[in-house]
Amino acid sequence: MKYLSTRDASLRLSAAEAIVMGLARDGGLYTPVEFPALPQGALEELMNMSYPERAAYIMKLYLDEFTEEELKGFTEKGYACPEKFDTDAVAPVVPLNENTSVLELWHGPTCAFKDMALQMLPYLLSASLKKTGEDKTVCILVATSGDTGKAALEGFRDVEQTKILVFFPKDGVSEIQQLQMVTQEGDNVGVCSVIGNFDDAQTGVKKIFSDEAIREALAEKGYFLSSANSINWGRILPQVVYYISAYCDLCKEGKITLGEKVNFCVPTGNFGNILAGYFAKLMGLPVAKLICASNANNVLTDFIATGTYDRNRPFYNTTSPSMDILISSNLERLLYLLSGSDEEVRCYMQSLNETGRYTVSAELLEKLHETFECGCCDDEQVAGIIGKHFAAGYLMDPHTAVAEGVLESYREKSGDETLTVVVSTASPFKFCTSVLDAIGITEHKPGTEVLEQMAQATGCAAPRPLATLAGKAVRFDGVTEKQDMPQVVTEFLK
Repeated sequence: MKYLSTRDASLRLSAAEAIVMGLARDGGLYTPVEFPALPQGALEELMNMSYPERAAYIMKLYLDEFTEEELKGFTEKGYACPEKFDTDAVAPVVPLNENTSVLELWHGPTCAFKDMALQMLPYLLSASLKKTGEDKTVCILVATSGDTGKAALEGFRDVEQTKILVFFPKDGVSEIQQLQMVTQEGDNVGVCSVIGNFDDAQTGVKKIFSDEAIREALAEKGYFLSSANSINWGRILPQVVYYISAYCDLCKEGKITLGEKVNFCVPTGNFGNILAGYFAKLMGLPVAKLICASNANNVLTDFIATGTYDRNRPFYNTTSPSMDILISSNLERLLYLLSGSDEEVRCYMQSLNETGRYTVSAELLEKLHETFECGCCDDEQVAGIIGKHFAAGYLMDPHTAVAEGVLESYREKSGDETLTVVVSTASPFKFCTSVLDAIGITEHKPGTEVLEQMAQATGCAAPRPLATLAGKAVRFDGVTEKQDMPQVVTEFLK
């Protein structure tokens, strides 16, 4: 299978080449030329498989130059490991009420959904380096709104032929998220905060990727750049797996019958998570609606509702910081798939770069509305949802609460009672102060002591990866202006 750039469909790479490259040199995102249909009988077959087996089966449909044995080895190492995932289910589906289930994607080593992909990407990238004959060391550049950074650092820690440098917005992540990153162990890792917001960090990384002078200078030193953000196809592909896996589990548990359609409600900022659900639908997964849930930074809600994407708006720091994003990179892949035109995508992206906004065609908007619904939820609503569900016996983090709130509003408006899976993206213990506030505890213990405070208040145990943060030494305290990010990269690789 070949992969094309969303801005130049004539550019075709193999899967291994696309994974190594990360981002196309023209700024486009590599996307499959076609989406493989699930073979007849595949869902029945997958129902009886473990999560690692499901992952290998599904990824093989896209990765024809990888053998089944390779992929099974990767998924066993990535997912079938009690030291990494605290449940054999890996991504369990938990009933919330009669027509709502929660897909918990935070049982991995960093307690966030990014683990689902970033426990795979290092294996995929290392194998891709060998398949393409690349002998330089790859430097993984990451911009994070909170969760990708730690998951990428943990995934690539001491991986041969790699170095990884993570940028996060100063004062723009939770205290626990920051502590996870700045205490990261490993000889090939680096972390630096950026004065500004996530969009500033993400734009800075993209500029570095597209700077030919920087690439040439690094090449002379034996390095080349790649990405662990969801702009990399190797990040998106493993995320497709958990949508199909969740459907199989619902069938296996008798919640739905095979072929019955379900909805997914997804809290998303950079659009990669919900896009993976759309890819699953393109493969034939019986999905009715994908409901895009935003916080107060509701640029995606407005886009889906109106067809106009406009980042020229106030930026809010919310209690769901991983969604505090105004430039949703992965939306570009959807624009290409719905329009079928790299020229149209280039025009949209040029307009976004020059004016901060674009409006899609009426035809594209109509296609968008065939699958996507949307809504947003502010911090006050989020707190109320966390409190309500905690009282009913389920503890959720603010991002999951955004999705649940949007789902409730969607149902009230539409009357759609289709069984819906709320995609839960992080452990509530990553956002202790916000969750404690929501359940009526407004005085918080300092530092990591708040984890034990929340455990006592909720009766839930703090995940081991977070509980062991106490006493870890801070290794990284660098701060940079956004325009100085290239110098940080150069210094990291000197």
